[in-house]
Amino acid sequence: MLSKKELLDLQFIDARARLIDLAAFLDRLDRHTGEADARLDYFKAALPILQESRPDRAKAVLEKFSDFSANLPETAPFQGASGAPTH
Repeated sequence: MLSKKELLDLQFIDARARLIDLAAFLDRLDRHTGEADARLDYFKAALPILQESRPDRAKAVLEKFSDFSANLPETAPFQGASGAPTH
């Protein structure tokens, strides 16, 4: 198993690039007019999980975008995943 430093050496630049990409996405959203839909709420609800010290962050983020209901719509209202309903 790699040490934390070895893992940072291998993957830091890629992870940093993805984080910057997410920041740029949020910047673009802020520059546009109009209202967002629930997808932005799901996205913002998932972001704090990244700072938690827990072994299942990826699963927890995925669950923020997951709909566990048994009632599936016939068609999606727009392209892409929408996420779970807010509780």
